[in-house]
Order: sequence, then C-alpha cells, then structure tokens
Amino acid sequence: MTPRTKDWWRHAAIYQVYPRSFADGNGDGIGDLAGVRSRLGYLQHLGIEAIWFSPWYLTPMADAGYDVTDFRQIDPRFGTLAEAEKLIAEAHEHGIRVIVDVVPNHVSNEHAWFTAALDAAPGSPERDLFWFRDGRGTGGELPPNEWQSIFGGSAWTRVPDGQWYLHLFAPEQPDLNWRNPLVRAEYEDILRFWFDRGVDGIRVDSAAMCSKDPGLPDYDHTVFPSPHPYVDLQENHDIYRGWRAVADSYVEPRALIGEVWLADPDRFARYLRADELHSAFNFDFLGCSWDATALRKVIDQTLAAHAGVGAPSTWVLSNHDVTRHVTRYGRPDTSTAAGIRQYNPVVDEDLGRRRARAAALLTMALPGAVYIYQGEELGLPEVEDIPADRRDDPIYHRTNGEDPGRDGCRVPLPWSGTTEPYGFSPEGAASPWLPQPAAWARVTAAAQDTDPRSMLTLYRQALARRAAEPALGDGPMRWLDSAPDVLTFTRGENFTCVVNLSGTPVRLPEHAQVLISSRPLSRGVLPTDTSVWLRTA
Repeated sequence: MTPRTKDWWRHAAIYQVYPRSFADGNGDGIGDLAGVRSRLGYLQHLGIEAIWFSPWYLTPMADAGYDVTDFRQIDPRFGTLAEAEKLIAEAHEHGIRVIVDVVPNHVSNEHAWFTAALDAAPGSPERDLFWFRDGRGTGGELPPNEWQSIFGGSAWTRVPDGQWYLHLFAPEQPDLNWRNPLVRAEYEDILRFWFDRGVDGIRVDSAAMCSKDPGLPDYDHTVFPSPHPYVDLQENHDIYRGWRAVADSYVEPRALIGEVWLADPDRFARYLRADELHSAFNFDFLGCSWDATALRKVIDQTLAAHAGVGAPSTWVLSNHDVTRHVTRYGRPDTSTAAGIRQYNPVVDEDLGRRRARAAALLTMALPGAVYIYQGEELGLPEVEDIPADRRDDPIYHRTNGEDPGRDGCRVPLPWSGTTEPYGFSPEGAASPWLPQPAAWARVTAAAQDTDPRSMLTLYRQALARRAAEPALGDGPMRWLDSAPDVLTFTRGENFTCVVNLSGTPVRLPEHAQVLISSRPLSRGVLPTDTSVWLRTA
C-alpha cells in the first residue's frame, strides 16, 4: 500500500501522465487507462511517488480533454469509471499516489449546463452560470468587448438569439461564472467525488483565471494591466479557501496544486497561504534560460516567495503545454522569452540533451517537489515536423498555423521496437493519433533500459538517490562560493550539488565521494554543461 506521509506533496517526485499519449492498451492508437495500468511497474521502478493525470473525463476533445462534458465520467477513449477506480487502487499498491486535473475556468460547450443555457432565454438562471452578454453596435453585431482568446481570435462567440458568450480559450470552452453559488457548490462536490474514490490530490488548471470583473472592461492588450479584468482577482482566493476546507475534511488531507501563471512572486505566493492551495507550479524556473545568473536569481526568488507563506517550492522543466526542454536547451535562445513554440529553429540536440541531463540533477537537488513530464526521462525532443493534416491542437488551427501549437510535446511515447508505434500500442493496432519520428528507435524505454549511459538510467539512479538522501526533498539549502557561471549549493551537512554552466571545465570542490554525475568525470574535473552530486564528508 501507499506509504502514508501526510505532507508527501512537499517533497515528492511527481510524474505527469498525458493519458492520450502514454500507452495504448486497446489498440485504437489512443492512450488509455489500461495502458497506464500496464506501465505502473515501470513508474515504480523509475522512482515515482505520485502521478498527475491530465484530464481523463468525458470530452469532445476540442482541446485535448480540457473541454470537459462531465467530471464524474471517464471518456470512453480512456476507459470507464470502474477502470479509473481500479487504476487508483493499483497505483496505491505500487506505492504511487494519484493527482487528477480539475478545470475550473470553463467546461465543454456540450456540458449539460451550457446546452441548457443555449435553450434558455437571455437573462435566465441557466445563462447566469456563464458569461452571456449583448453585443455592441447598432444591432449587437460586435462582441461585448475586445478581449482576445488565449488560443487566438476573439474571446466571444455569438449564439442564434444574438447574445454572445465568453471563452478565454476555444469557443468550445465557455467560461463559467464563479459569482454564481451553484458553480462553487458543483466544483466542491466534484472534489469530494474524486477524493472519495481515493484520489490524493487535485491539480487546478488555469487557477488564477476563474473570476472576472463583472464590468468586463477593455484593456490595452500590449501590456499586462494591474488590476487585470480576469487574471488574479481577489475572488479567486475565496474559491480556493472553499476547496481547501473540502481537502482538509478528510482523515488524510488531500493536496491542491495550482497552475498559477503570474509574474509577480508575491501575488503568486498569495495562492499558497495556509488556507488555500498547498503548492503551485514554478513557471519562472521552467522558462528560465540555461544561464547561471538567471537560474540562481529564479531559485532565490522562488525560495523567498514560498518561505513567506510556508509552502514548498516546485521544480519543473517541461509539461504538456511547452516545448520539451531537450529541444529548448539546444537552441541559441534557451529561455521561453522568445515564445514557447517556434518553427524549425536551429537546434543542437546533442547539446540540448547534455544540458537536460545536467538540469535533471539540478532540479532533483533543489528544495521541494520535482515534476517530471512523461518522456522527459527518455530525453525526448520536441517533434517539430508534424504534417499540417495531422496536427490536432486548436492553437495551430485558430492562428492559421502561425503558432505550431502544443502537439510536438504530446507525441505518443516510444516504449520498444524499431518502427512506429514503438510499443505504444499492441501489434496490429491503429496508427498513433500523432505520428512518431522515424529516429525514435534509439530512445525507446527498452533501448535505454540496460544502457548505463542513457537518460532513463540517469533518472532512475538520481530519483533513487534523491529518495535515499535525508537532506533532499523539502528543507533548506545554502549557496557556496564558486567560479563564474558555476552553481554550487549544499543540502544538509554533507551533500553538495555543483552545476557547471560555464564554457570551460572546472575543478570539483573537496569531496569524499561522487554520488552521481550527469556526464563522466575525469581527474576531479567537471565538464561544461554537467552536474554532479557529492558527498562532502
């Protein structure tokens, strides 16, 4: 059974499963719960302590499952509710906790509430669950304001009776009105539904966007206004205080983990106060360039912001929305400042993989919890040459291809074999829902399994060492003096991590033992783009 550590979320190694692309059990080319269940042993061997599942609910799949029709049903593409309950139980038997995604900002346009709202009259209680408004212009032919969708185009769609509804994402994702108490009651009941089935935590999608200024004011889209009409409103905190009360009502309190995209660290930390969310994703670190000064600044700011509210830090390098970091670290611009997604930039994949190996040891040595996106442990690069007719992401289609979208980090995983589907699906199955590169035979889990130099071996060894080191996980750290462009810090009394981001090799500090290094060492010298863990006494 799962070890019962009350504050596991403060230190755990958590693995993100994007169900559609993890493993296909029934041969339809789409990942499913049966596929995940078949790979629980792999995740246990990897050293994972919890799995975060991207949405597995009933959905038309207009936005990869983030358009939910019913939070209490599993989409048939993935399986059944009974299978989900069995997966939760089996994960616990493997010592792995389960986190599920909940999407509070919006639902699917096929959700029962929204179809009822379309059938109801303007001003009705059904429409008050969403943001329906009359349009501007002489005949209401213009949207209520100039807000733009995050996915491109207007954030408003007109319905046959002339009103418009708000969708900050795709038109198939109408935004909910969180000022309506029925919305709050429904979501708190959804939390109980999954907690009662053994789920250990909830990841909250777009957590800072639920509330809107009821006046729906326009703003200058070239700058980020303060206050913003729909990002980080005060009402959000009341929502999550209600959720925290639900989570804390269980004998073993459940964890709430937010997706909070905010540049201001103090505003970010407000979501992590003792009666709100337990932790949140660290996007500043995820988007930081491979630069010692920039990384140290982000680490210091992160630790300071979290210390002020007593929350643990989180460290993440990739997820289902951003370019895989093996590719990003191989570009001339290694940050996400130039845009999360780019078309066919210059990439040195070998360089990117070296840096990704070093970054893995850095993140696992930092205080707090570490998140691993599926395939990261295989060193998968971004797939940037997906044919236009195979692309699925609405961002690509709503921008007319100007933005390549997020499909490149969502390509189904390669497990074994030398040709597609690389063990993702059983023999004779349908083609994977997104095409896999022809060169992926060398990066399958099977190909890396017994290779002592592989990325998979590095992750297994590092996660095992991390779990065994009392100083790692949650707790303090201390910087040490080091050469320019070298990060050196200690955890506890005798653990030191050194990361060389300079252009030349550097001498290692005095040490008693090398615990693990991201590249081979020679004569006490640390190569460039390399990390090492040392026992110092």
